[in-house]
Amino acid sequence: MIPIAVVPVAGLGTRLLPATKSQPKEMLPVAKKPVVQYVVEELEANGVKQILFITGRNKSSIENHFDFDHELMRALREGGKEDLLAELEYERMRMQFFFTRQRRQKGLGDAVLCGQYFTQDTPFVVALGDSIIGLRGESRVVQRMAGIFAAEKASCVIAVEEVPLQSVASYGVVKRGAGLAGGAFVIDDLVEKPTPENAPGNLAIAARYIFGPEIYPALEKTPPGKGGEIQLTDAIRILLEGGKKIVGICLGQGERRYDIGNFESYFEAFIEFALVECPHLASRIRMRNNENH
Repeated sequence: MIPIAVVPVAGLGTRLLPATKSQPKEMLPVAKKPVVQYVVEELEANGVKQILFITGRNKSSIENHFDFDHELMRALREGGKEDLLAELEYERMRMQFFFTRQRRQKGLGDAVLCGQYFTQDTPFVVALGDSIIGLRGESRVVQRMAGIFAAEKASCVIAVEEVPLQSVASYGVVKRGAGLAGGAFVIDDLVEKPTPENAPGNLAIAARYIFGPEIYPALEKTPPGKGGEIQLTDAIRILLEGGKKIVGICLGQGERRYDIGNFESYFEAFIEFALVECPHLASRIRMRNNENH
């Protein structure tokens, strides 16, 4: 197990405007829970005990969400709504939460670098706060990644998933190398948002990483790219060029990534999760549509 995770949540969410004008995209609801709650519950189930959120301006609602709300609990009890207290059970997770700001929007690599003095010399998980892995967030990929990280003495383990080749320009994409035990494989190269013609394959990085502390010197050496941002993918390439071992593992069956990055993917995730929570919803919608026709 790796008990420490860094969760970047500082992005502006511009592709989800106007919904994200005054609230973080990580707090948008997917069925009954905000996106980031699924991420945190997944990490807890995978053995993480401490989470450092890398936040930004207008992100205080994330911190508030994971605080105990004694006033709300008292109001529910006094109002005879004790049954709703179960919805706040997540507040009792045995985790420690820490928060620091990414003071300038300089990319994912810079956000991870903000965690240097928190994680120090220990391995740590990076889980993007706007991506849910698996329906209901029920995934054990981080646990498998931790086992591979230790067994292979890797500097980095990356979760990946197959995507259509025409979609690779939206992702970091890895080049698959030699196979390893447990379904893992060596990563020979990786490219941030390649064109389909220049992509090394169709295995896209799936929002979960494990790093050793050597990622920090690599990030410090990484020059800013497009828009002045420091790309995490570029730092991992520096590790590769330095002879470090980078390993990939594919998401398993039922571990699809739900990337809440634009309205289409958000709507799709919301519908799938809502149908799990309310399985009769689809038939009721069909009945109403038939009545209207």
